[in-house]
Amino acid sequence: MRDLIDDMIGVGVAGFWHVHADDYARETTAHGGTRLVAAWDPHEERAREGARRLGTDHAETLDALLARPDVDAITVTTATNEHTDVIRRAIAAGKHVFTEKLLAPTVAECEELVDAAQRQGVALVVSLPRLSEPLIVTASRLVDDGSLGDVTYARVRMAHDGWLGGWLPERFADPVAAIGGAFSDLGCHPAYLVQRFLGARPDRVTASYGRVTGRTVEDNAVVTARYSNGALGVAEASFVTTPGAFALELRGTEASLLFGFGREELIGKGGRFGDAWTSVPLASDASSPFELWVDAIRGDADTTKNLHAAIDLTRFVVAANTAATTGEATVVDQGGHA
Repeated sequence: MRDLIDDMIGVGVAGFWHVHADDYARETTAHGGTRLVAAWDPHEERAREGARRLGTDHAETLDALLARPDVDAITVTTATNEHTDVIRRAIAAGKHVFTEKLLAPTVAECEELVDAAQRQGVALVVSLPRLSEPLIVTASRLVDDGSLGDVTYARVRMAHDGWLGGWLPERFADPVAAIGGAFSDLGCHPAYLVQRFLGARPDRVTASYGRVTGRTVEDNAVVTARYSNGALGVAEASFVTTPGAFALELRGTEASLLFGFGREELIGKGGRFGDAWTSVPLASDASSPFELWVDAIRGDADTTKNLHAAIDLTRFVVAANTAATTGEATVVDQGGHA
């Protein structure tokens, strides 16, 4: 790796499979410490079109991208089932990695990649963006400081009209490439938020997946998590819902928080909030996952919490997909990284 103390970090785009590829390229361009260098995708036409669209160099192969001395780091937006190979090779080449969720399809692969990054001394960060948004930062602080009492119920819903409006690419319906449907993609966000509020490791997970549009994978999903203290979490995702369908519900022994149930603001009731629903001021944003990554590359940030959350997210999604397939509650593996 080059000395980055005085240099801009050169970033390459690895894959245009995911719809967030261009978003991370824009973050690269907008950040004062990074610059976009080159782009690659295993599909030649998609690679050339993506590089042209971003106005950057086109790398013919992943090896060519990783061999470039001006590429210090890569953003990974390939198909999910390609993450392990791409990230493993990038780490071996000494490149820092920022990746779209999921980190990898299995917990074992996640742990392998995290361990490899630590051994190689490269910064690995997974995009879990909702954790740094003002709404979630505020709700998390209120949970942590005990304002709700003991949280007994958490529900998070994320939905869009991707397959109603026709803008979500059909490749997201490939059960192999996407390792699932709506829950393995959009459902990651409510999953890691439920984990943030109730704990990373529920005891059991149940799941009900629907196929409104008739595709092979689910486009509508509800997953429930039961915790050892009796708390329940509900994570919902849909590709067949009208826009603006984010909802958050947190219920505790002393107070409750709501967002999105016909009122696009965070409101609280009970305890410190009083006997009527009242508006809750939002905190400032925390560092975004991309900013965390750049800081980590510079040696100014610790990625441990991000990586633990990423591994536990895969654990949750694997359990949900298993439960949906078998129709039975899945006992969540409690081993591995803590």
